[in-house]
Amino acid sequence: MAVKPEEFNFAKNDKFNNAMIPGKFARAMRTCKIWQFIRFVIINIKMIIVVGKSH
Repeated sequence: MAVKPEEFNFAKNDKFNNAMIPGKFARAMRTCKIWQFIRFVIINIKMIIVVGKSH
């Protein structure tokens, strides 16, 4: 019985019994410097808004 592509991330091995392995897209987004910078800016804007509401 072949493993479906959706179920591949849940394959069990000795090191990670129940850990989900990130897919190709997730790995690309985690290592993309441009996307990381955009996330950094968005998170900082959200923090400024939250702190601004509290003062």
